[in-house]
Amino acid sequence: MMEKIPTQTGARDQLLADLKTVIQDAEAWLRHGSSLTGEELTKAKAKFEGAIAGAKEGLANLEVIEKSKAAAKATDTYVKDNPWKAVGIGAAVGVVLGMLINRR
Repeated sequence: MMEKIPTQTGARDQLLADLKTVIQDAEAWLRHGSSLTGEELTKAKAKFEGAIAGAKEGLANLEVIEKSKAAAKATDTYVKDNPWKAVGIGAAVGVVLGMLINRR
């Protein structure tokens, strides 16, 4: 059976926390947005945009992690199904890299 692939600790938890913050800020902004003026409105907008940016970054990181897990699982399955092909490909890549390094 395939072992668990280590991932960024707490990536999902951090993303959920960021999304909760975005929702809370959006609700607060909608409730109090009409009473905010000038500098207060600018600060609230900056805070809200920062929370959205953090949530987007967390989501992007989580997507990369999920895609990496899928690729690793596919590679693991291929190597288990075709061990000699995997050894041959690895040896061929090693020879090519060795020749390229040796040329310098």
